[in-house]
Amino acid sequence: MADDWRTLYPFDSRYHALGEHQLHYLDEGQGETLLLVHGNPTWSFYWRELISAFRGDRRVVAVDHMGCGLSDKPQQYSYCLAQHIENLLSLIQDLDLRNITLVVHDWGGAIGLGAAVREPERFSRLVILNTAAFPPPYVPWRIRLCRTPVLGRIGLRGLNLFSRAALFMAMQQPDRLTPEARAGLLAPYDSWAHRVAVWRFVQDIPRRPSDPTWQVLADIESQLPQLAHLPVQLIWGMRDWCFTPVCLEKFQTIFPQAETHALDNVGHYVMEEAPQNVIGLLWPFLENLKEPPPQNNDQPPG
Repeated sequence: MADDWRTLYPFDSRYHALGEHQLHYLDEGQGETLLLVHGNPTWSFYWRELISAFRGDRRVVAVDHMGCGLSDKPQQYSYCLAQHIENLLSLIQDLDLRNITLVVHDWGGAIGLGAAVREPERFSRLVILNTAAFPPPYVPWRIRLCRTPVLGRIGLRGLNLFSRAALFMAMQQPDRLTPEARAGLLAPYDSWAHRVAVWRFVQDIPRRPSDPTWQVLADIESQLPQLAHLPVQLIWGMRDWCFTPVCLEKFQTIFPQAETHALDNVGHYVMEEAPQNVIGLLWPFLENLKEPPPQNNDQPPG
């Protein structure tokens, strides 16, 4: 079973040099660009259904953040939001990506939208799934527990509790995950050393304005209105205990023109519980319909 997940990930690996380190990414298909930006503790494997669905008609680029997926996992590195944004911008510039439809989830929202406000001329649409790009309105107790210096470090890096727990706690219906999919989500995080970014992402969650990443998020939030002229699609798992509907409502305030789809029986891992719903919603959005579909509460099958 250890390698069976690879049948779900039939893509060609590519690498982008960031100094002495290598950033892994996928670049599949041709045409208008979809840029897929994951969060923690996932990686480009999380987007496999979208990549397979759209690579026949579009260029699909999916990045693995430094320390994640198949990217290098240096032990001494600046694993902070500002650095992840710089890394993504470096890839975008190197590939000269333009007319980008940005698709983001979890930490990928702050990273992807952080890049978009820096070079807005490269972006044409935004698709936002269960994320935030502003200082956190709250930090759930389960996340606060993971941040404790000793127990959190041992639990996340030593026992891989964060990634393993997410297979159940980040989903409303965890039985939708096949054994192969579970193995794929966990595969890159198989040792203490390989879980360094998982731990550092959790550490980087700011709780107060004096935390450095708080100001980075505040700066992104202040610049998001410059993207308000773009078509925006909000697809939200409404049973997410981390990025609750409070975050969705904040995005609706920032992007009042956004097309919203609330998935009532879906948790945080939207692409694991309702991939066909997302694909079905994304197709017409990409086709530039003159009138967007009506806002609704979409239900995943089953």
